[in-house]
Amino acid sequence: MEAGESARTVNRRLSAVRGFYRFARQVGAVTEAPTDLIDAPKTAKRLPEFVEEGRMAKIFASGASSDEPKQELELLVLELLYGTGMRLAELIALKVGDFDGRSGTLRLLGKRNKERIVPIHPGLADRVRRHIAQRTSRTAAMDKPMLLQPNGKPLSRSGVQRLVRQRLEQATTQQKRSPHVLRHTFATHMLDHGADLNAVKEILGHAGLAATQVYTHNTAEKLKKAHAQAHPRGGRRAG
Repeated sequence: MEAGESARTVNRRLSAVRGFYRFARQVGAVTEAPTDLIDAPKTAKRLPEFVEEGRMAKIFASGASSDEPKQELELLVLELLYGTGMRLAELIALKVGDFDGRSGTLRLLGKRNKERIVPIHPGLADRVRRHIAQRTSRTAAMDKPMLLQPNGKPLSRSGVQRLVRQRLEQATTQQKRSPHVLRHTFATHMLDHGADLNAVKEILGHAGLAATQVYTHNTAEKLKKAHAQAHPRGGRRAG
């Protein structure tokens, strides 16, 4: 640490040395490990990057009036990622039968093949219906991929990543412009508007609440900034 190494680097190296001494104890080469006396340095938490609401609104407004099949598909993909917080793998895995038009929900297959049901808003449900209605009865079978390109081929991971990157480049200068950023954006915006933390956890498919709580940091930072800017004494020391 005194040599200027980051806490993350030090922890990675410390983990390797601890692993070595665990092995050395198991084989009887040593009875004590010097690493027991070393406290791991604390690392700063990386807050998830997200897109501001106004910028997301511009992305959807820019293509709202188009009825081009390619643009319709692109908007549908963006709506699904931002409107549900689903992962890229979950998006690609969507089947026609995963959409329940009566209840306005989608069935997602998450990590470790764990299924969950997520709600979608009426406008997004209508967009999904239109996309499926464009298919022939053969390609619209319940076990077929939901999202097809205009040429009839299923969406690819790289295709979705490229689409999201291009659309976010038009709206933001932030470095990260991936489908996962839209997942972070969904969660942050939900909590900003007062959503219950447990509800957001269930929609995201997190195994525990700790994974969801990281988004509350973004909300707290936003509140602190607003307080500092708006309160008469928020931006300066009391005197």
